[in-house]
Amino acid sequence: MSRLLAGLARLNRILELVLHWILLSLVFGFILLVIYQVISRNLPFMPSLYWTEEFSRFAFQWMVMLGAAVGVLHADHFVLEAFPRGSRADLVTRVIRDLACLAIGVIFVFYGHEFALSGLRRNATASGLSMIYVYSTFMVSGIFILLFSVERLLHTLLHGLDAMEAALNTPNEIETLDVSESGHSVEGLESPTGSQGNSEQGGPRP
Repeated sequence: MSRLLAGLARLNRILELVLHWILLSLVFGFILLVIYQVISRNLPFMPSLYWTEEFSRFAFQWMVMLGAAVGVLHADHFVLEAFPRGSRADLVTRVIRDLACLAIGVIFVFYGHEFALSGLRRNATASGLSMIYVYSTFMVSGIFILLFSVERLLHTLLHGLDAMEAALNTPNEIETLDVSESGHSVEGLESPTGSQGNSEQGGPRP
């Protein structure tokens, strides 16, 4: 199991790096296409390329679905903590969260496969691009969600939930702030005691 986790973690790190560069390319492409649309509508001498509107929408759809998969790996999605941190109910709900992501990945792969194949019978209006390149977003995202969810659950099974979240989750700024504030408060409580002890031990100074 440890070897399986190590291999899966290594694979997911490579996939995450690939997704990082793909998402960056999609963002820059999306921005350039939108900028061209705005400029071409205000400058009559520039040709109106209708396919840019389609490609910008397609890029946005891929950004959303691939970004959602990366969010599953690092638990970057919005969550509602209904129970005290560290309680048994809180631990159960955090495990259920990852199981729910796994179930969503299965649904995306199973039904997304059929949805992607339906794109073979359709083409984009302006560009003529086969819609399978757009409809396959759900299936591809589901595959990544499956791999990332399995890593999280396997890591939890072998090392515990807290160790998994410490290794994979994006650091929570609020929790980090609470820890730093508690550290300052402890230092603040210790310093008066320490100075009082020194003054009692050494006695009054002239």
